[in-house]
Amino acid sequence: MPHDGDHASPETPADLSHAGAIVDKAIEYMTGQNLSPLSVASALLGGSLGLLARTMSDEAIVQVLQNAMSSVRSGELRAEYGPHQGTSGHA
Repeated sequence: MPHDGDHASPETPADLSHAGAIVDKAIEYMTGQNLSPLSVASALLGGSLGLLARTMSDEAIVQVLQNAMSSVRSGELRAEYGPHQGTSGHA
């Protein structure tokens, strides 16, 4: 699930890398405004789900979410972003 422009692989579309860089800047801005990581992540997830709902079928959204859960369960997400940093992440 990498999205950082510095880590773009050959199969990563250019617009995905660009969008990822913009999201990274938005996250940096929001955390600079002293918003909690959970609030920032929840707002981004809510916005993402809204965009998916406007542009994809429910089955396609379920597949996207299953892919995300698989990334967490397999350790791929943790390998990309490092160990848990001790902030409360319970929703």
